[in-house]
Amino acid sequence: MDGVLVHEGHPVPGADEFIKRLRDSGKPFRVLTNNSIYTPRDLSVRLRNAGLEVPPESIWTSAMATAQFLDDQRPGGSAYVIGEAGLTTALHEAGYILTDLDPDYVVLGETRTYSFTQITRAIRLIEGGARFIATNPDPVGPSNEGSLPACGAVAAMISKASGVEPYFVGKPNPMMMRRALNAIEGHSETTAMIGDRMDTDVVSGMEAGLYTILVLTGVTQRDQIDRYPYRPSLVVDSVADLIDLV
Repeated sequence: MDGVLVHEGHPVPGADEFIKRLRDSGKPFRVLTNNSIYTPRDLSVRLRNAGLEVPPESIWTSAMATAQFLDDQRPGGSAYVIGEAGLTTALHEAGYILTDLDPDYVVLGETRTYSFTQITRAIRLIEGGARFIATNPDPVGPSNEGSLPACGAVAAMISKASGVEPYFVGKPNPMMMRRALNAIEGHSETTAMIGDRMDTDVVSGMEAGLYTILVLTGVTQRDQIDRYPYRPSLVVDSVADLIDLV
């Protein structure tokens, strides 16, 4: 989503026409984000405010992928959660109990205000045997003032203190791509992934067997592509260049 359809809260030129062309074509699609703060309904409204019509059912977040993963692993389990509505709502809908009393998992997501008290509690629960899950490995997130510590950075602190590494569910874990693929009843041979980051989007799309398209409206710039040992299937300036390919 960020860096492909919107950039710093503003729509990428051509993104509205690209989404409209996708919807008019009848091709199933999902908009993916590693951000676990918001629910799909929240994100749909935020996109609409940017001029992009994406229904909630077409949005797939790392929070939703995490909830589905835990439901598969331990149905009806319990978790101590550090995160916001996007994550807690997804876990509730999966039938999970949110508690700090002997939970099966500690689940770390994104929040605007990481609490030292919550982090300390998470460390002690992990030391007591709770399994450590994190929604995504992104170390920093953007803000108007500059970089903010994000899920990956806080996960590193908890790992250093507890001696336990988390399992990251979101990108670049190809599981998130495969879950989205299943949701649209797609096949890897006939599905494309469009992203703006080589280190999360392209690598997870590639590992899931998808055709990968890198747009240059986000994090990765053209002169950085050759630094990686893998390449996208296609590189374009923005989604505006993909409208006629739909």
